[in-house]
Amino acid sequence: MIVQDEFDNQASAQAEFEEYVDHLADAVAPEIEIDSVPDDLGELYRVWNGSHLLGTFYQNLEGKWVTQPCNSDKRHCCDTSASAQLLIIAVNGLLVADVAA
Repeated sequence: MIVQDEFDNQASAQAEFEEYVDHLADAVAPEIEIDSVPDDLGELYRVWNGSHLLGTFYQNLEGKWVTQPCNSDKRHCCDTSASAQLLIIAVNGLLVADVAA
């Protein structure tokens, strides 16, 4: 029966969607740590996820923050150190959105 098939498909899709939402709710924000080491031109900041280096960033002479993610050849300039950190985390696929239920 066509009506029953449509209902079964909708129920199946709803169940899959609920399972996906439950999976997203289980996502835990990674434990990110920032440290720094002295460099010839100032401080070099390092972004870590556990013992895994995600990338580095530093402030250039113009006051911009330059990111160097480990899995990318591109360097980006940011206005703030917080933006630089977030960019490195996002490039590594670790950005977790806080979704209020």
